Amino acid sequence: MSLGWSIFVIVLVVANIVGCVWLLFANRSAPVRGTRPGEAMDHEYDGIQELNNPLPAWWSWLFVTTIVFAIVYLFAYPGLGSFGGWLGWSSQSQYDDEIAEAQAIYGPILEAYYARPIPELLDDPRAIEIGARLFANNCATCHGSDARGGDGFPNLTDDDWLYGGDPDTIVTTIRNGRIGNMPGMGPVLGPEGVKQMAQYVLQLSGRKHDAAMAAQAEPKFKQICAACHGPEGRGRQNVGAPNLTDDVWLHRGQLEDIEYQITNGRINQMPAHAQLLSDEKIHLLALYVSSLSHRR
Repeated sequence: MSLGWSIFVIVLVVANIVGCVWLLFANRSAPVRGTRPGEAMDHEYDGIQELNNPLPAWWSWLFVTTIVFAIVYLFAYPGLGSFGGWLGWSSQSQYDDEIAEAQAIYGPILEAYYARPIPELLDDPRAIEIGARLFANNCATCHGSDARGGDGFPNLTDDDWLYGGDPDTIVTTIRNGRIGNMPGMGPVLGPEGVKQMAQYVLQLSGRKHDAAMAAQAEPKFKQICAACHGPEGRGRQNVGAPNLTDDVWLHRGQLEDIEYQITNGRINQMPAHAQLLSDEKIHLLALYVSSLSHRR
């Protein structure tokens, strides 16, 4: 915080406290127009008559106590601009202390699991449970609490993997993230070409399609799309290109959805977690993800 902002905050806080003190004592003895101290006022409710009396002393001192508490608190803890307080407390230092305490307790447990390969841990329910909690805290927002994903987010419970589902690849995906880019082919194919290509994609997955339109699109597929999806449309995991011959769709698989994706393309991003999770936690998180599609 700059010196100017620090002075501004201090002045604002002090002015508020002084204002509260003035408001309390100024109104404590201020006369009510048209009445004398102790006289009845025009306010009456349910048989109770309001008198022109000051606040009871105990009530006034209660307000004074809160003001004194506020002053002591502001000197003990951060609150007056860049002044750190007599106690030297900060939310960052408290967070660091709690992290250090948790590391001292759980660090050895995580390190012991990290020393064991993921395939070996697939038979350890406690390790999988730890991974499940890490998943709930870091991954469920996108992939769902049941890990079945949704529109644009992969289902992690099946055996269909864009980049591969072996433990090492899952670790790499979690640590470094992934960016998938399907370029829009609308300008290249044209409106009619997009419709033909959509029919060819339906043919690849064994669904009802227009055979004549699919036949017209086949040469274009091998020329334009096979570089990523392969000549047979089975995809390439080294670039994250999906297999078009199954019935698994990341962005829905209706005809209009396929046409939209061919025309406009797609950009998907799985954020990197290397800065958020330690290697030990990534190891256990990858274990849980691996266990979802390798039930025993």
